[in-house]
Amino acid sequence: VQLVESGGGLVQSGGSLRLSCAASGFIFERFYIHWVRQAPGKGLEWVSTISPTGSRTDYADHVKGRFAISRDNAKNLVYLQMNSLKAEDTALYHCATDRMGTDRGQGTQVTVSS
Repeated sequence: VQLVESGGGLVQSGGSLRLSCAASGFIFERFYIHWVRQAPGKGLEWVSTISPTGSRTDYADHVKGRFAISRDNAKNLVYLQMNSLKAEDTALYHCATDRMGTDRGQGTQVTVSS
C-alpha cells in the first residue's frame, strides 16, 4: 500500500485548499479511503471517509459543511476540498485505508493563519 498526499500549504483564515491523495499497490476501487489529521501536540483525528464507489461520504462534525471528499477511481485519486478554513484546521493531513489512520501516507501540512 502506498499513499502520497499533496496540496497542503499556508492559507489565511476563511481560505480554501484542495488536498490530493494518490494511491497505489492495492485494488483502490474496493477500498474505503479516509482522511485523518494530526494537529501539533495532539493525536490523530478522523476527518472524513468515502466509500469505494464514492456514493457515500461521512464527515466529522467540526468539518461538516466546510469540507468535501471525492474520488476518481480511474486515476486512483482521492480529494479533500477544504473551504472556510479556520486556525484550528492547522494540522498534518493524511489519507489512510483505515479510519484510525494506522495505514496512512506521510501527510501534507496545512497551516491556517488567523
